Amino acid sequence: MDVNANKSTSDEQMMDILLVLDKDKKTISAVKGIDENGELQTVPPKQENNNQFLKVDKQGNAFENFLKNFFNQLKDPTRFTFFKVAPEEAEKTVKVIQENINNPTPVADEMLDKLRVELKELKPEVHKESVEQKTSDANKYFIDPNKINWDELKNLGITKEQLEKSKALEPMLRGYKSPSTFPIEANFGVIIMKTDARLSFRPDNDGNIVLAIHGIRKVPELDRPFFGHQFTDEDKKNLLGNGNMGRIVDIKNYCTGELIPSFVSIDKQTNELVSMKASSLKLPDEIKGVKLDEKQKATLIEGKAVWLENMISAKEKPFSALVQVNAEKRSLEFIFPKETQQQEVCIPKNLAGVELSEKQQADLQADKTIYVKGMKDGQGEEYNAYIKVNHEKGKLDFYKFNPDKAKEKAKEVTPTSEHKTQVAVNSEGKTNEATKHMQEPLKPKQDKPTEDQMKKQEEKQEQKVGTDKPKKSQGRKIK
Repeated sequence: MDVNANKSTSDEQMMDILLVLDKDKKTISAVKGIDENGELQTVPPKQENNNQFLKVDKQGNAFENFLKNFFNQLKDPTRFTFFKVAPEEAEKTVKVIQENINNPTPVADEMLDKLRVELKELKPEVHKESVEQKTSDANKYFIDPNKINWDELKNLGITKEQLEKSKALEPMLRGYKSPSTFPIEANFGVIIMKTDARLSFRPDNDGNIVLAIHGIRKVPELDRPFFGHQFTDEDKKNLLGNGNMGRIVDIKNYCTGELIPSFVSIDKQTNELVSMKASSLKLPDEIKGVKLDEKQKATLIEGKAVWLENMISAKEKPFSALVQVNAEKRSLEFIFPKETQQQEVCIPKNLAGVELSEKQQADLQADKTIYVKGMKDGQGEEYNAYIKVNHEKGKLDFYKFNPDKAKEKAKEVTPTSEHKTQVAVNSEGKTNEATKHMQEPLKPKQDKPTEDQMKKQEEKQEQKVGTDKPKKSQGRKIK
């Protein structure tokens, strides 16, 4: 037995290598060293280059000391993101990093966070706190926050403080869209643009960070080809139903001509169509405590939905739901069906005298809010309201304000607060103390009698009282 050989193998097992992501070039390499000018030396992360890889000790103190010296010599460290991996895992990890650059996913983010080397571990202690924060932030995210031109964003009405306060900055720096929409206003001289949109950061070809604006569309554009794919009737039905197409199709990259197998979904906030490479999907072995079998995994990989029972929520409560790939979220999502058949809501074609368009019916079916004008109550008086399906109660709910965009102001009414009494009296025959004697229908926004109506009520009451008084007896006169 070769003792020295065993020792060499043991030493090798105690060593890791460094992978580096060049954020300017968008390339991933294995670190070889640093030249005399402080420039990083790299080699392709292939096993045949194993003897050229820079090896670092896995032990905590030794690793930290090495990295401090390494960082001190390196020129422009904020340009790079480092990952510490075992040599045999290098090629596999490179694929994950590359796919996550193109299509970031929460699963890949979580995996790479464990491998990422924070630059705060590398910095010498003499560095100032401001420099320390900048290098740490630059290395932590897919988007380098130090490259964002906040002055340009102010011209669109967007500030860093605004994104931080709304908790949108963190996901945007990780490559995702803002969780909610923002009002955008831009003045181009002869054109003034005002819209609500979700936002995201994207690197351009020169390495600069630009703001992508995902404006709200009235309807998803399903009748036009989507990067070469023509939607079938089944595709449209699925997309308008739960937002996911439910299968893999080829999406064309017009820059390269490449056909890319992809999932397609609708961004429910903006109605924008979004695709996700099928190859970037990372399936877990279990979801919320339920292990996936091979058949379930195969079904999910195809883009179809899988029903999972007895999953355990964060509050440790069991629940069941459909699970399906959502291209917009770049991960799996839960789809909760309606609780019972009795609670399913039939979407009407006509609502209180107003013919609903196909778009309005489709929006209600997709759990979106619609605004309907000119509805009439039982006495023919008009009223307006925002309308949304309430699955729990199995009915349509009416609102004064849009419940999706003004939840803090929205008060549920039936149909709206200014029309509530009107509809209750005119359509439902209900009364209160002020309206119980009224014979005329209430007008829009009216909740009590007018002075003229009150006067008429009093006159009718007096007439009724006079009529109801007992007549004096007219008995026979005794002579």
